Amino acid sequence: MSDQAPETPAPSIAYQNWLKRQGIERRKIQIGRLLLLIGFLAIWEVAPRAGLVNPMLTSYPSAVWRGFFELVAQGNLAMHIGVTLLEVLISFAIAMALGTLIAVVLWLSPMLERILDPFLVVLNALPKIALVPIFYIWLGPMGSIYAVAIAVALFITILMLYTGFSQTDPNKIKLARTLGATRRQILGKVVLPGNLHTFMATLKANVGLSLVGVIVGEFQASKAGLGYLIVYGSQIFRMDMVMAAIVILGLISVAIYLLIQSTERLFRR
Repeated sequence: MSDQAPETPAPSIAYQNWLKRQGIERRKIQIGRLLLLIGFLAIWEVAPRAGLVNPMLTSYPSAVWRGFFELVAQGNLAMHIGVTLLEVLISFAIAMALGTLIAVVLWLSPMLERILDPFLVVLNALPKIALVPIFYIWLGPMGSIYAVAIAVALFITILMLYTGFSQTDPNKIKLARTLGATRRQILGKVVLPGNLHTFMATLKANVGLSLVGVIVGEFQASKAGLGYLIVYGSQIFRMDMVMAAIVILGLISVAIYLLIQSTERLFRR
């Protein structure tokens, strides 16, 4: 007998052509995104300089770039970014952990879910910005920031995860019950592993929600952070500072989103 491993058959011509088309399509998408970004920045730069819009209201990219370096030169930009990023990460983690726990409890107790369902829907629809003054009075400046961010992300986390749990393949659940599995065993062996895509979708949604909640809280109470920079810049009519802070927020969102996407690819493997 030969000890040599069997040779892997070469990819077919049709498969190679399909891979080539997929690569061309991905490059077209990337080029399209780049052109869209360049076009947006060009219009944003030209319109204020041509007098089509008031630069005091919109600023323009070159001014934002100068404002960014001015903030760097002042030496406290890293501190403001660090404050906001820490608040986002803590709020994000608490909202995901607490929301997952509540969704699991609701799935384990259908009666409790039927009792709480209308209240969860109403709380999710409630504008959380209306709660900022209340949280400020109850919890103080720092506590109110975390409370608003968690409130913004918590209820959508519960609803998304519970919806995913309740839509798990009923045939798999029926098979597990036939084999004698308890409800908790079904949760651990069927429901949770079968809802990886729901967890990832919830993580992606919560990135933006937690960031929104933190910035809203910083508008009201903070003495540091990117939300504070936005408020301060608007008060002294420095739109370049405001836009620079907003661009940094966008970059933070993209970085966290890409990190979650990389984690998703790792788990899917």
